[in-house]
Amino acid sequence: MTQRRVVSRDEWETARAELLVKEKELTRARDALSAQRRRLPMVRIDKEYVFGSPDGPVDLPGLFDGRRQLIVRHFMFHPDWDEGCVGCSLQVDNLGHPAHLHARDTRLVLVSRAPLARIEPFRRRMGWTVAWFSSFGGDFNPDFGATRGDAECSGLSVFLRDGGDVFHTYSAFSRGGDALINTYNYLDLTALGRQEAELEYPQQWWRHHDRYDDRHHGTGHRDRMPARVVGHPTELEQR
Repeated sequence: MTQRRVVSRDEWETARAELLVKEKELTRARDALSAQRRRLPMVRIDKEYVFGSPDGPVDLPGLFDGRRQLIVRHFMFHPDWDEGCVGCSLQVDNLGHPAHLHARDTRLVLVSRAPLARIEPFRRRMGWTVAWFSSFGGDFNPDFGATRGDAECSGLSVFLRDGGDVFHTYSAFSRGGDALINTYNYLDLTALGRQEAELEYPQQWWRHHDRYDDRHHGTGHRDRMPARVVGHPTELEQR
């Protein structure tokens, strides 16, 4: 707070108007980038993938649930973990009502390498209803960069269905998913922001939403996840 000047309302309005010019420039740049993203080439998926679900095996076209577009959140959940990634959990907590995506013929699902026997208790604990599938024992995670060696990597992949054909259109990892965390978007509007400058690493304050008042746990998700299975982004993915 000592770094912020206290000014008159007129001075504040002038400063706000100057910042608004830059905000509008960023909005237009983001719109242009989104249009460029939609023009990316795509890859036909010829390989068969099978996922575990509470209702039985499902193939990749089945994840669409009849819709044309599919967004897969690669939820970091190693087969040896007892609970899912804190950062991925933060992203799921920030999901909106699925009806809005469904209205645009799009479905969002979670896919993790952990078996359903580990996923389902954690999903119930978190109170989530989003569809969550297991890729345990299959090639889906490594094929789409969500598992590298034995390391889990946070990201998402987007697919398009045209009749019986499925195409991979986009993927993003690491900070490529920042814009999807509305908690960050709201904090970025505040005077104190994300309050991460003094932390050893930005994610240090993250908790599962039922653990913020638990003083008996570590300072972040890396304290509860073995370093060997926490994915490290490539230079290209660090933003």
